[in-house]
Amino acid sequence: MAERDVVVRERPTGQEIDQVLRLAEDATVRDGVRPLSEHSLLALRHGGKGRSLSLLMLAAGSVVGYGHLDPPTETESAAAELVVHPDHRRNGHGRALAEALLAQAGSLRVWAHGDLPAAGALADSLGFARMRALLQLRRPLAEPLPEVRMPPGVRIRTFQPGQDEQAWIGVNARAFSHHPEQGSWTVDDLQDRAAESWFDPAGFFLAERDGRLAGFHWTKVHPGDPPIGEVYVVGVDPGEQGTGLGRALTLTGLHHLRSLGLSHVMLYVDEDNAAAVRLYESLGFTRWNTDVMYGNARRTAAP
Repeated sequence: MAERDVVVRERPTGQEIDQVLRLAEDATVRDGVRPLSEHSLLALRHGGKGRSLSLLMLAAGSVVGYGHLDPPTETESAAAELVVHPDHRRNGHGRALAEALLAQAGSLRVWAHGDLPAAGALADSLGFARMRALLQLRRPLAEPLPEVRMPPGVRIRTFQPGQDEQAWIGVNARAFSHHPEQGSWTVDDLQDRAAESWFDPAGFFLAERDGRLAGFHWTKVHPGDPPIGEVYVVGVDPGEQGTGLGRALTLTGLHHLRSLGLSHVMLYVDEDNAAAVRLYESLGFTRWNTDVMYGNARRTAAP
């Protein structure tokens, strides 16, 4: 077995970041699924704003594995993702990286993208249990779409950078108060995404009632051959629930993505969010893939 070492960084060097990004792309090609979430990749490139750590698995001076670690919150244990380069698997690197993450956090939740058998086997060997599943649903945009029926008194406009950030953060926090990742977004998190090449305010729809933000649908287009649209985030203020605003916003974004000439659209939804799954299935979405979160038994709160 090659010598290895795990190095913990608050901010990897530019060369290390490049190696991790190449590693992630190689794993995507081999596995057919991206091993790291957008959240982890943004933290890697932008430094995590002091809220996360990068663990680099080094062998012969090269990065052969990577782990991202978010600290615990008041209600949730630390969260992580990890990946080992396809050419360096079956050498114990994945387990060593997982153990290094555990040494940093103690209690841990780990995302496994694509629900791959190897990830499940590693989780089982570490005594981790399946905690949560995130479904990826897809739909062809060539199929008919229902008309948008906006609730009375609601108007739609697009996001205005430099004007709408604080109001959006507020309604996002209220809409996702139950969601440990999405509901805790800050203006920095929003601005990091607004700085990405895919960001287009023309596809970021805001619903207003009496001058206040009532909900939103932020769409995204993934480059590729062919490109694919995404229902990136749909959120509705709790006071608007039951009005049909969520469905109307979803359709607003779907019509927009179809107008761009895209052939398909995707989205992510928690498996246990039965109401949202029913809504999306009623709009023609079907299951494509699953991400699974595994966790160990112990839970800790932030100090």
